[in-house]
Amino acid sequence: DYFITAPCSSYSTSIYSVKMKVNKMTSQKTLLPVDYYRLPFCQPEGGPKMDNENLGEFLVGDRIESSPYRLRMKQDMYCEQVCITNLGRGEQKGVSPNKVVRAIRKNYHNNWIVDNLSAASKVEDDTTITTRYWQGFPVGFVASDTQKAYVHNHVNLEIMYHPVETETDKYRVVRFTVEPFSIKHEFEPSEDDDDSVEGDEDGDGSEAVEKPFKVADIINPIPSCNGRNSVHTNYDMVYARGREPQLASGKVLFTYDVIWTENMDLHWASRWDIYLSMDDAIPAKVHWLSIANSLVIVFVLSAMIAAILVRNLRRDYARYNKLATDEEKAEDLEEFGWKLVHADVFRPPSFSPMLLAVCCGTGAQLLCMAVF
Repeated sequence: DYFITAPCSSYSTSIYSVKMKVNKMTSQKTLLPVDYYRLPFCQPEGGPKMDNENLGEFLVGDRIESSPYRLRMKQDMYCEQVCITNLGRGEQKGVSPNKVVRAIRKNYHNNWIVDNLSAASKVEDDTTITTRYWQGFPVGFVASDTQKAYVHNHVNLEIMYHPVETETDKYRVVRFTVEPFSIKHEFEPSEDDDDSVEGDEDGDGSEAVEKPFKVADIINPIPSCNGRNSVHTNYDMVYARGREPQLASGKVLFTYDVIWTENMDLHWASRWDIYLSMDDAIPAKVHWLSIANSLVIVFVLSAMIAAILVRNLRRDYARYNKLATDEEKAEDLEEFGWKLVHADVFRPPSFSPMLLAVCCGTGAQLLCMAVF
């Protein structure tokens, strides 16, 4: 992966909208990227829009698009609803699974972006008692007991920031991590999806508060989704008695939490450190497969070129070595094939020999620099 350093961005609480974007999904099994919206995920109003910001992102094959997730600077959000979407038919024997199930079984990962920072997911290492980070987070998981695919339909977006030293009321995003969950929401679609802004309607100077976006009434809400407790979703809520994960089929409600944390110790220049320290995050077989694929292509093309050259040389040698008839001798046949250029290889050019020498020397220098 390639990480492009972006210009220093800062956000104010008065202009508190922070964009979250989605990138192509990647897999450690297939090595083939998939566009995020090829799966039936929630889309932004008006449809997704491409958002490539620089040439480097385009050259490495990124497919960065807008998302329906709405973030507000320094404003925590609790079980915010995104949309209700139909993931397709359920898993049955003899029936082809839906796109989401296939993506989960192929170990595809989502790659989200906030302020040009790719999302990282936490992995607790019980052996060394350390917290490691992986790029992106899985679309879902396959249960070890039922062997069924479950989708991660809830995420905790954990964003760290610190204030700008030279400006007041300005902040910079320095880390973006995602903690995915699978929660089976039992719900009824709601017609009240008004997300208008409340407050300051009478000119009393009260702070404007945006109403939560609502697309459904949850029948069995976890504590973070009941609208009364200001508590974020955690492991104990999701895996409490009576709770089940969400199958990757049928109509699914997608939700998310946003957790803002101030981190004075993490500086702007160090915000990429967790990505650079992802040792063994991608198995070595991925790199070997890429190398083997490249070598096979080189060998095939080299064999094709060699076969063409050998065929032409054999034909020329056969024609040169055969006995010429009296008619051919009389016609004084012209040279053909490789003999047409064999005397021109070491002949200096008639126009500007110095230019040829400069070009050859520069080319040799660039070749040596590229190799060594």
